[in-house]
Amino acid sequence: MSNPDELLVALSAAVESERSNQMSLTVVVGGAVITGRLAPEAVWRERVAEVLKDSDRLGPFSDVFARDPRGGRPASDETPTHLHFHLARILQGSLGIPETGGMYRVAIKDVSAWTVGDLSYFDR
Repeated sequence: MSNPDELLVALSAAVESERSNQMSLTVVVGGAVITGRLAPEAVWRERVAEVLKDSDRLGPFSDVFARDPRGGRPASDETPTHLHFHLARILQGSLGIPETGGMYRVAIKDVSAWTVGDLSYFDR
């Protein structure tokens, strides 16, 4: 979207202010369908930093995510520009990649469609 959807921005702001990761969302970005739960950016960064820190190869990059990009300012005084997905999957056919869910950051302006809820496929 060249102009970010105001409702999606408001939804992201609500997630940021509540510091909760219970909001399920499915978005279409560049033709890919991503489904999962939204997390506040600070929580998302913390989790990514933890995962990277435990990696022998990627450990040095954990500091990039652990740093506070706002310099201590609260997130509430900024309009969100990104969605931060936790336990998310890219849906491809009857598969969700990765099966266990991943951590995705999506620019709100790039979302072409969205719906509330976490989509799942199952074989019949």
